[in-house]
Amino acid sequence: MTAPALYGLCGAALVGIGLYGLLAGASALRRILGFNVVGSGIFLYFGSLAARHPTLAVDPVPQAMIITGIVVALAGTALAVAIAIRLHDETAPARPPGEAEDRDACDPR
Repeated sequence: MTAPALYGLCGAALVGIGLYGLLAGASALRRILGFNVVGSGIFLYFGSLAARHPTLAVDPVPQAMIITGIVVALAGTALAVAIAIRLHDETAPARPPGEAEDRDACDPR
């Protein structure tokens, strides 16, 4: 098995794991994480396609697209997390008057 084929199989496995996390995730953050794993798998698979022939040089266009995709995915993740936090703040039940605000910072949910 060649290295590009192994990378392609790992990318396909990441897409499968990410889809499971995306569809079975109960919270918004788990779904965002699953979506990011799917994106990472696609980037890995796309990178493996760029190096199909071991005798030829690696095509730089897919590598540039992967780097651009990573930056766009990072910005999209930050936006999705901000929206999820805002949604949680808007839909969370009201706190009792004596409860501190900073308890949510340590909440693992």
